[in-house]
This record gives sequence, C-alpha cells and structure tokens, in this order.
Amino acid sequence: MNLAVFASGRGSNFSAIVKAIQQNEIRAKLRILVCDQPGALVIKRAQRAGVRVVLAKREDFSSRRDFETAIIQRLEEYRIDLIALAGFMRLLSPMFVKRYRKRILNIHPALLPAFKGAHAIKDAFDCGVGTTGVTVHFVDEKVDHGPIILQQKIKISAKDTLEILERKIHRLEHKLYPRAIDLFISGKIKSARSRRSSF
Repeated sequence: MNLAVFASGRGSNFSAIVKAIQQNEIRAKLRILVCDQPGALVIKRAQRAGVRVVLAKREDFSSRRDFETAIIQRLEEYRIDLIALAGFMRLLSPMFVKRYRKRILNIHPALLPAFKGAHAIKDAFDCGVGTTGVTVHFVDEKVDHGPIILQQKIKISAKDTLEILERKIHRLEHKLYPRAIDLFISGKIKSARSRRSSF
C-alpha cells in the first residue's frame, strides 16, 4: 500500500511513521511527503529518510481548487492509497475529501469532540480538565470531525506545565498514529464507523 504524509511543520509524527515503517510496524511504502511550507523542518526529515518531497505552496496557485488539483495529480502519479495528515495546517475542501473519502486520516491532540482547533493542548490545559488525550480519526468535511479510529487518554497532573503536557501528548501521538495507520492497512478498520481504544 502506498502512503502519503501531509505536513506543514516540524514533522515529529512524520518521523514516527518513518520509524514504524522501518521497523515493519506499518506495512506500507511511504511514497511522498506533501508540504505547503518551504521552510518546514519536516522537509529535512523527509530528505534524510529518502522520501520524495512534493512542495505545494498555496500562493503559487490562483485558487484553492487549482492548488488541490495539483496535489491530486501527484497523488495519482504515485498511486497513493492512504493519506495521513500530520500537522498539515490547511483545511481540505469537500471536493478533495470526497475524492479520498475514508482514505484520509488525521491525528488530533485532544479527545475529540472536546477541544477542536489548532490549540487543543493549550485549550485543555487552560481549561483545567483532569484528562485529555489523542485522537486518530477519518477526515470528513467538518473540522476535527469524522469517525474515530483510536483514542487514548492522558491524565493532566497538578505538577504538569504546558510544556510537560505537550511532550506527553507528542509521545503518545508517536505511538498511536502508526498503530492506527497499520490498522487501516491491515483492513481492520476499512468499514468501521467508530473504534475507540484505551490501550
């Protein structure tokens, strides 16, 4: 199975996926990284891992549709079966989602449907909740929405700072995302509407 990762930033989840593939925990070929930020650290991570980089800058295209069409052309070129969003900071259009329905995964640093949005870790921390976590889900037309594949909880200790909580969340992401990707590849969640796990 051919996998594409979409990312815009540091790429720690990208590296976790690469490591899982190298250790045969994910039985797929990581064909391309799609990135919209030319200065993103994830590009260097991909180059070190020998993964081809597809750089698609939104400002190079006259419309969102043209931007996504160019990406789709590359996905078709590499015969991509599954897309893993790993900190890709652009919303995908309904057209794109429909084309790849049930073939786009996303990881979110909270227990959806709680704390949607780009600042989920800080929002949970500031809210003072005792528990947060990580969610892997299928992408649909709504933001941070779609059938849940895996969720795992993390307790927020009274001693935790925001930085400590961020590190705990990221460590969990690096374990949970490869697990969810492999579940998809093995066919165990192909038709599942929802699957939760506390592991």
